Amino acid sequence: MGSLETPPAAENGSAPPASNGKSPSVDVAEAAPEPDTSKRRRSSVLPLEVGTRVMCRWRDSKYHPVKVIERRKVPNAVPSDYEYYVHYTEFNRRLDEWVKLEQLDLDSVEAVVDEKVEEKGATGLKMTRHQKRKIDETHVEGHEELDAASLREHEEFTKVKNIATIELGRYEIETWYFSPFPPEYNDCLKLYFCEFCLNFMKRKEQLQRHMRKCDLKHPPGDEIYRSGTLSMFEVDGKKNKVYGQNLCYLAKLFLDHKTLYYDVDLFLFYVLCECDDRGCHMVGYFSKEKHSEESYNLACILTLPPYQRKGYGKFLIAFSYELSKKEGKVGTPERPLSDLGLLSYRGYWTRVLLDILKKHKGNISIKELSDMTAIKAEDILTTLQSLELIQYRKGQHVICADPKVLDRHLKAAGRGGLEVDVSKLIWTPYKEQS
Repeated sequence: MGSLETPPAAENGSAPPASNGKSPSVDVAEAAPEPDTSKRRRSSVLPLEVGTRVMCRWRDSKYHPVKVIERRKVPNAVPSDYEYYVHYTEFNRRLDEWVKLEQLDLDSVEAVVDEKVEEKGATGLKMTRHQKRKIDETHVEGHEELDAASLREHEEFTKVKNIATIELGRYEIETWYFSPFPPEYNDCLKLYFCEFCLNFMKRKEQLQRHMRKCDLKHPPGDEIYRSGTLSMFEVDGKKNKVYGQNLCYLAKLFLDHKTLYYDVDLFLFYVLCECDDRGCHMVGYFSKEKHSEESYNLACILTLPPYQRKGYGKFLIAFSYELSKKEGKVGTPERPLSDLGLLSYRGYWTRVLLDILKKHKGNISIKELSDMTAIKAEDILTTLQSLELIQYRKGQHVICADPKVLDRHLKAAGRGGLEVDVSKLIWTPYKEQS
């Protein structure tokens, strides 16, 4: 499950670094000389070891606690001069970044603690306190399906972002996470994407040459929805394998927990676009398995950072359920949900269910709600329980829908986002061609 919306501090990660967030500079004549003990301390802690905890000046000009994840030597500098890749322990991994030494408060350095604890994971391996804490943190982030050893392997392999920025159409976007691009792109800090076919290149000149030859002005697939300037395209991973793989590479830059499927034949991709006279520009997408035994109607979902907070994530969720209705099935998103994904789905389920309860006269069952909305009964039950709108009486669940309580919950759930105009959806469910 992917990222839908992001808190203001994390949005696009594009706020410029600020100047020193500590005390204002003072005149040199008034500044007290640095004590020898402080100088000795600084020289003794450098270079910082991986695992060191220290305070770091962030883009809000304030100092925040970080942990050093990796380090690298600064080109053409003295041998002891390093840059450090840090994780802000208060924030999501998407804000991890390389920082310079002057951003770190060396007086706040804490020694690396690697104390063994008698705690065994699923594999029976002893873990350090840090490993256990990090595994606990990662579980919250949406890795519930991985055991302890797999989590450590995932963490080690993806700990440092390999691509810092991408250019896609008219946007330059800072990435959030590691994506396993082919080895020949390992030395690229920036990649250039064709926004229509999603081929990626190392240099701007390559992209410009490509754009002169690329015939596509929209995703390669069938347009199944158009309303105003919004279009949705259905792309078959089997028919458009390279596009599907490139879309997965792109999406992984913004989804921490996504498993990258190289076999895209099994998936359909629904790509949402804003259209103008230059073409159809990708806003986001969701994917779904062609055949899901678990009734999943959505595998991955992403709204690209420049288009977040505009209601597109909610639109994609609603669209996935409209397809389920057309199929005559109930659906549910594939687990685990990301943190932002869970918030968006809970908001969608809340709005849809409470709208019905508010208008409905008389009793209504969870089964009837499921048939009306295509939302799986388990998701309806957990949503109503979280809102304390359901009670268990005499061996069955009873919905308690006081109008004032419904209004309060609807107000808290926020706006519903862009509406899906079902009359503009022209689509038939997927059938394997013999």
